[in-house]
Amino acid sequence: MVDLRLDAQWIDYAIIALYFVFVLGVGWYAKRGVSTSIEFFLSGRSLPAWVTGLAFVSANLGAVEIMGMSATGAQYGMPTMHYFWVGAIPAMLFLGVVMMPFYYGSKVRSVPEFMRMRFGKGAHLVNAISFAVAQLLIAGVNLSLLATIVNRLLGWPMWVGLVLAAAFVLFYITVGGLSAAIYNEVLQFFVIVAALLPLTLIGLHRVGGWSGMKERIAGDGMLGSEQLHSWPGQALSGFESPVLSVIGIVFGLGFVLSFGYWTTNFVEVQRAMASKSITAARMTPIIGAFPKMFIPFIVIIPGMIAAVLVGELTEFKQLDHAGDASGAAATGVNYNDALLLLMRDVLPNGLLGVAIAGLLAAFMAGMAANISAFNTVVSYDLYQQYVKKDAPDDHYTKVGRLATAAACVIAIFTALIAAQFSNLMDYLQTLFGFFNAPLFATFILGMFWKRMTPTAGWTGLVAGTLSAVILWGSSTFLGVFSLPGQGLAFMSAATAFVVDIVVSVAVTQITAPKPAHELKGLVYSETPRADLVDPEEKDMPFWRRPVPMAGIALALVIALNFIFA
Repeated sequence: MVDLRLDAQWIDYAIIALYFVFVLGVGWYAKRGVSTSIEFFLSGRSLPAWVTGLAFVSANLGAVEIMGMSATGAQYGMPTMHYFWVGAIPAMLFLGVVMMPFYYGSKVRSVPEFMRMRFGKGAHLVNAISFAVAQLLIAGVNLSLLATIVNRLLGWPMWVGLVLAAAFVLFYITVGGLSAAIYNEVLQFFVIVAALLPLTLIGLHRVGGWSGMKERIAGDGMLGSEQLHSWPGQALSGFESPVLSVIGIVFGLGFVLSFGYWTTNFVEVQRAMASKSITAARMTPIIGAFPKMFIPFIVIIPGMIAAVLVGELTEFKQLDHAGDASGAAATGVNYNDALLLLMRDVLPNGLLGVAIAGLLAAFMAGMAANISAFNTVVSYDLYQQYVKKDAPDDHYTKVGRLATAAACVIAIFTALIAAQFSNLMDYLQTLFGFFNAPLFATFILGMFWKRMTPTAGWTGLVAGTLSAVILWGSSTFLGVFSLPGQGLAFMSAATAFVVDIVVSVAVTQITAPKPAHELKGLVYSETPRADLVDPEEKDMPFWRRPVPMAGIALALVIALNFIFA
């Protein structure tokens, strides 16, 4: 078995301890501003755009970004950039320009609550329950990796790391609510960058710079050549045809999965809802788009470096691409270890402590984002709506704290599920295909088609989710067909989207719509334009206005796609 223990010294432990002191301190400080349920769940809608914008990015800088993307970078190379430049930025900009005015302007407290106002209780209940389940599963991913770091660092059993990590997140969210989570996410953003930037630079130096890395990867023949170009990305998409691969990436990842995640996922939208104005809410994902498009260089590139620099991982990759399923057993590693292996081999003490703190920060940010969104939906959308409607305000805050504690305990067990996957992106993209893809279909249809009925809202959601589960199961368990890479996740998401649309349109034809006067603020054609913008926005400088800044971000990300094509 390969020794993955990190050779941490006292200086590393001191840096890690200092970070945790700051985390707990921020949670305790935020406690002063929590006296109502809105302050606990939505920070009193009082935060500036730059804070919520950085929190928006940091909330997503959990296991998905750090370990999952470095693992996928080690496995597939440059095509992994699509998760950012195709699979994130366009959807983030669409959220800021088009959808946030509806969320913020309607004064809803959550995305499921928007579903209730647009489609009624059926769609609301389906969305609230599926969202809550998804957050518990995804929180388990972050918690599993956090426990892995503790295991590598101290040699403690996984269950000890799981319990300790859950306890830290439980403390600062229970005490300080969403404000504590958001301010910690801003702190964690800078800690993560400080951790991963030196790792990338030192790793590049070890392989002879950018050109040296490309030469080593190119040495793998056709496989290496594919991994140095982001398009057409057949290994990532699972399609042999370059044309089908591009279509799969653009439609499956870039449209269905991406827009489904970024525009309807309350984990992200909650950060924008905490903003102090409609302009700040719209600017939140747009501000987040700028650092987001450059994060691949400190997340994916280290994975690519690890795959050519770390002997065990190089051997595993060769066995994996040769179709040898015993690769992990033979080498003792898998793709999820890419970042840890690179840290072990290239970082000196001191920087190792910063890197470990950065990873802990990432996983805690991701888990805290999942838990803070979960407690809001459980308290407002499930408990208040269906169990106890008219309780005093502080009663719902107490329920939120109990939901936080329950979520942290349950996440310990869902972490054990996540630990079974050799590449966590496979697991996460599957979950997004099940839950987010059909939700986006329902949202986009209902927001721009006033005829869509409440019955169509919930039947479309259920049909879309079931179709994705059935397709995935027929491949995974029945072996009806096989798609390598992320192709199955892309196909499941696209199927869920199309089925949701078809069922929604069909059911709408035979059921009654809501009266037009009930759709103001919920449907584009029924909402006055004045309700969708801040009247003071036209007098603001361009760098504070959503549309010009979104245009600049879009131009930059298109340029990046061409440069690294």
